[in-house]
Amino acid sequence: MSTLPLFDASGTASGEMAVPATVFGVEPNESALHQAVLAELAARRQGTHATRTRGEVSGSGKKLWRQKGTGRARVGDRRPPHWPGGGVAMGPQPRSHRQRISKRLKKDSLRWALSSQASAGEVVLIEPFEFTEAKTRNLAALLRSIGAEGRVLLVLGERNEDIWRCGRNLPGLVVLSAAEVNAHDVLSARKVVVCTDALPVLEARLS
Repeated sequence: MSTLPLFDASGTASGEMAVPATVFGVEPNESALHQAVLAELAARRQGTHATRTRGEVSGSGKKLWRQKGTGRARVGDRRPPHWPGGGVAMGPQPRSHRQRISKRLKKDSLRWALSSQASAGEVVLIEPFEFTEAKTRNLAALLRSIGAEGRVLLVLGERNEDIWRCGRNLPGLVVLSAAEVNAHDVLSARKVVVCTDALPVLEARLS
């Protein structure tokens, strides 16, 4: 078992807590982790980029002048790619950018990302908390008290709308449930704050 720093619901340090070594104490495979993160980023692309071909731009399809005898280059309609206002040759078209990776690699990538951040001392645990008044300043003060500022990932046991609303106005803060988090989210954060009730969910996901 590995151990991570633990804070109570008020943000006060309360020692350390043992965590599963299979989740936070694994040696990362950097090349495979890189592949998984690229697949995650590719899946986020909309793929709606598009250019119009010569068959889609406006303009007459009539041959502009006869083929021979004018001294000019032969030409068909007024929509070839090398003319102003013409179509685009071999331009991007709508497509899916998704990359296929195995279910095992998806699990391993999250395990490697959490282990990498934990070994760097960037993962802390906090007991489940609630606010009597759901205000952004309350969440900001709690994170500040545990030394989590800047790019922070807060992992909850389950989705909490009050905490999510409190955090959406804090620049750099991402609030996710343990069922939603992925390797890219973990590696993008300077500090990863994990609620203790999220540990069983993560362990079940990665088993």
